[in-house]
Amino acid sequence: MTMLAVFRSRTQALDALARIGGAGVGAQAVATPAEAGCGCGLSVRFDARFYPVVRRLVLRRGYSAFAGFFRAANGGYLRV
Repeated sequence: MTMLAVFRSRTQALDALARIGGAGVGAQAVATPAEAGCGCGLSVRFDARFYPVVRRLVLRRGYSAFAGFFRAANGGYLRV
């Protein structure tokens, strides 16, 4: 299952992507889908099995533009 870490800042999203990749988690930067309801932003897409690792990395960093985690569901995304 796919998950997203949604950011309102491109800079913070790319920083998170680098940290997540540095932890050995495969991830990609993607445009934030409208279903996330966060306006235009950039998200980091990753496999849900890595959610505990990604969550820990993102929350520890304390990104001010972090909008939340979302999981793919029924053709859209739901907040976790």
